[in-house]
Amino acid sequence: MTPSKILADFDPEIAHVLTHKKYESEHILSLLEKERLTYEDFFALVSPSAESFLPQLAARAQSLTLSHFGRTKQLYTPLYLSNVCINQCVYCGFQVKLQIPPITLNEKEIVDNYRYLSAQGFGHILLLTGESPRFAGVDYIERAIILAKHFFPYVSLEVFPVSTSDYERYAAAGANGITLYQETYNKVLYSTLHPKGPKSDYFFRLEGPERALLAGFRQVGLGTLLGLTDWRLDGALLGLHAYLLQRTYWQASIQVSFPRIQPISAAPHDIFPVSDKALAQLICAFRLFLPQAGLTLSTRESTDLRNKLIHLGISHISAGSNTRPGGYTRGSIEPGQFETQDNRSLSDVMNMLIDQGFDPILKDWSTLFDSALKTS
Repeated sequence: MTPSKILADFDPEIAHVLTHKKYESEHILSLLEKERLTYEDFFALVSPSAESFLPQLAARAQSLTLSHFGRTKQLYTPLYLSNVCINQCVYCGFQVKLQIPPITLNEKEIVDNYRYLSAQGFGHILLLTGESPRFAGVDYIERAIILAKHFFPYVSLEVFPVSTSDYERYAAAGANGITLYQETYNKVLYSTLHPKGPKSDYFFRLEGPERALLAGFRQVGLGTLLGLTDWRLDGALLGLHAYLLQRTYWQASIQVSFPRIQPISAAPHDIFPVSDKALAQLICAFRLFLPQAGLTLSTRESTDLRNKLIHLGISHISAGSNTRPGGYTRGSIEPGQFETQDNRSLSDVMNMLIDQGFDPILKDWSTLFDSALKTS
């Protein structure tokens, strides 16, 4: 069975029991010494029983991050190409804040933003859109990738899921990686949160990373929107998803992001708060479970918290982010999809990293190694 089918058939009650079970202290401590964890071990590390061992978890996570990533921190920045979307996600700022005007960048605006971000020093750009085949469909995204490769050695996508053949088009155009959040692994809740539009198809979205890997991508990013439901359960199934993909597509690089939802006053969905401590526990548990996975923290989080969490399991961070379409050069004042909390410039983030003993990396050279392997 494929990873997506295994995950779709996985009994969520098992994950709920194992992530809320009371474990003996000796058991939690023993997991800190294991060289390789099972997914059941990972579930234990996100349980309430592991909360009191956060200092030990943090120390182990920091050690593993140094072992696998050294002092390097990969930097990237997002560019929103379009906010037009035909889905009706009840928690999304693009959908709830109806006063936001529809914006889709034209080719000149795209290039202007590329030129600006490249001049800042960025070598890795993340392109984002809503889901609107009419305004920003596959042809539009493919063209944006081709243009981006003139400015950036590494281009990744956070766009709507497509067929394997369309992912092949993106890869051929020069895209290096894709990120696709499942939002929540609770299938019943997923249907409630995504009542209309293509995104309402839970399994098509779940299978998206595999279609991208089959199409030739070698980096896929996963994530849930923490706070839509119980973070322990969604975090556990996110970890299982990443584990199954890594086990099946062993040549690929798996990355995991940890966005926390920001409350929207008009949204008809309750938020389940995820504390800073809970976020730290989840990140540390992921690092112990998947020591080679890239772990990403965006500018959704505060300056102070990001400064602290980069010492634990985080390997990739964004900088200088703007969530408004073309916001780097358009001077737009309309709201973005969410408000960033860490508004430091690229140079400020780099200086912070250097001051704390890290090596900020602006270009992902793995693409060069991939090319060398293909031609050898």
